[in-house]
Amino acid sequence: YREPLILMHFRLRRALLALAAMLMLPACQAVAGQCERIVATGDPELPPYLWQDPENPGRLVGAAADLLDQLGKALGVRIDTIHTGAGPQAEADAESGRVDLLIGTTPNASRRQSLDFIEPAPFVLSSSVWVRRDQGFAYGGWNDLYGHSGVVLADGRLAREFDPLSGAYLPLQEASALPEALRTLQQGRADYLLHESLSTQAVAERLGMLGEVRAIEPPITSEGLYLAISRDSACNEPALRERLASGMAELVANGVPEQLLQRNLERWKAWQRAEPLNE
Repeated sequence: YREPLILMHFRLRRALLALAAMLMLPACQAVAGQCERIVATGDPELPPYLWQDPENPGRLVGAAADLLDQLGKALGVRIDTIHTGAGPQAEADAESGRVDLLIGTTPNASRRQSLDFIEPAPFVLSSSVWVRRDQGFAYGGWNDLYGHSGVVLADGRLAREFDPLSGAYLPLQEASALPEALRTLQQGRADYLLHESLSTQAVAERLGMLGEVRAIEPPITSEGLYLAISRDSACNEPALRERLASGMAELVANGVPEQLLQRNLERWKAWQRAEPLNE
């Protein structure tokens, strides 16, 4: 009787494991279905796309935050866009799963290992070469910057993304804030400024410099800003990714991101007028 008892033991164990698996499946689906609140973050130094709310420092506002709010309402999901730190910290928080979504990011090999990118990109970020209006130089791309002195924001996206190139070949000085960088250019202490187009134009307008500086074509970079979901997020399920992509495509087709961008550009300008500029 020994062998039949052993066989019965294994059959019972197998049946219990199968039953446990069946019971766990609905539980996992229920957990996934309970993602009624999703937390997002992004680079807080990216106005008018994204910046830290001066009235609530733990929150991010801007065109990207407003877009996520509309996307969440369309999907019946609450999406909160919070401030977790500077750009690199926000990216690390998303990659580790401490937050679910990262907004305003660009795909590369490293990020694709920890993030699933949602198509299409709602925004295109252009960064330009800014020069004094009365002085310039022949320019068609990175190669034409050699031999000229430039200025870039120390903690800005260009300094992070292009540091290996700029550090090796371009004599770039760093400024702590955009007004400082613009004055460096205005006073002739640099031949050009590298920075995002819309925010540079807005700050130059406030400083009364629009008649003194100009952006030259083509932009130094032009890249899509995507929404990405962390692969370590408990909410990262194929069904949610499909819904995010479908909802984003509809918003883009209706021109919503561009409307929100223009609205938040004016919003950011109004906030600047009410606050002292960081020199």
